[in-house]
Amino acid sequence: MRIALFSGNYNYVREGANQALNKMVGLAERQGHEVRVYSPVTDTPAFEPEGKLVPVPSVRLPVRGEFRLALGIPKGIRRDIAGFSPEVLHVSTPDILGTRAQTLAKRMGAPIVASLHTRFETYFEHYGAGWAKPLAEAHLRRFYRRADHVLVPTPATIGEIKALRGDDHVSLWSRGVDRKRFNPARRDAGWRRSKGWDDQDVVLLFFGRLVLEKGTEEFVRVVRRLSDQGIKVRALAVGEGPARNAFDSLGGAVLTGHLDNEALGRAVASADILLQPSRTEAFGNVVLEAMASGLAVVCADADSARALVEDGGTGLLYRDEGEAVAAIAELAREPQKRKTLGMAAREASAQFDWDAASQSVLDTYRKVAGSGPKGRQSR
Repeated sequence: MRIALFSGNYNYVREGANQALNKMVGLAERQGHEVRVYSPVTDTPAFEPEGKLVPVPSVRLPVRGEFRLALGIPKGIRRDIAGFSPEVLHVSTPDILGTRAQTLAKRMGAPIVASLHTRFETYFEHYGAGWAKPLAEAHLRRFYRRADHVLVPTPATIGEIKALRGDDHVSLWSRGVDRKRFNPARRDAGWRRSKGWDDQDVVLLFFGRLVLEKGTEEFVRVVRRLSDQGIKVRALAVGEGPARNAFDSLGGAVLTGHLDNEALGRAVASADILLQPSRTEAFGNVVLEAMASGLAVVCADADSARALVEDGGTGLLYRDEGEAVAAIAELAREPQKRKTLGMAAREASAQFDWDAASQSVLDTYRKVAGSGPKGRQSR
C-alpha cells in the first residue's frame, strides 16, 4: 500500500503519540508498504524518523514554544502528495494540517483514517482558557466524523467515538512497551546513591513531559501533603518541559531532564512509586513503561489508566488528591506491598506488544483502502 501520514509532531519532540506512529511506520516499511510522512520539522529532532519524512512549513506556537504549527499544505507539497497517489491518508492530529489533509483526501477520492492520541479538549483549563473548550469540542466532533475510520487507544474510547460518529467505523489501536529497556533489572543502587538516596529512601517518580496538563502542580502538592504528614518521599522527575520550575519548591528534588535508551530505563527502574496525575492522556505510555519496570503505580482514575491498571491488583487508582496522598503514604510504609504491586504490574505489561499494535493499524488501512471513502463531507 501507499500510505500518506500527516502529523503535527512526528519526531521533533519525543512523546507517546509519535512513538506509536514511528513504530507503526517502521513495521509498514518492513512489510514492503510505502509511507510518506508530512509533518513540521526542526533543526534539532528528538530522534531519527521512520519512513520518508516530508517537511511542512510551520511556525512556532506562542505559548508552547516547543511545538510547531503548520498553517496549511503548500502547492509544492500538494504536488508531492498527488505524485505519490496514496491509497490511504492517515491524519493523527486535529490541527490545521490534519483538517486540510482531510479536505484534500476528499478531493482525491482517497479514504481517511484518523487516530486519537490525546484529549486536547482537556488542555484549556490548565492555561486559563476554559472558554475555548466548547469550540475545541465542536472541532473535534467534526474532525473525527469526517474520517472514514477512527483508531482509538482504549476500549472505553471506542464507545465514545462510536456514539459521536453514529456508526461502528472505530477500532482499537493499543500500544506496546520495550520490556528489555523498561525492566526491574535496570534498577541501580549506585545510581540512586549518586543522587543522595540510600536503600531505605522511597523515590516518587514523575515521568513524562514537564507541562501543566500532565499534572506537575498536582504532583508537587501531593509531595508537600505527604511531608506535612511526616511521610518522607524523594521526588524524581524524568522528562523535560516548560513547567520544570514547578519542582523548585521541593527541596532535594532530582530532575534528570530528557533521557533515552539505557539511561532512561535505569532512572525509571531506580524509583519506587510512579505518581501519574495526568487526566489528559489518551493512553498513558509512561504508566505502561513504569509497570514494565516493576514500579508500584498510582494513577488518577481516568480511561487511560483504567485500560492499563487493575485497581488494587497491578496498581492503584485515585479520584482526588486526598486519595493519592493516602495511597502513596501506605505504599511508603509498606515495602512488601510496593513489591507485590510492582511484580504484578511487570507481568501485566507483557500483554502489550508493539508489532501486534502496529499490525492492527495496517489491517485497518487494508480494510479501508478496499472499501473506499464513505463520503462523510456533510458531517
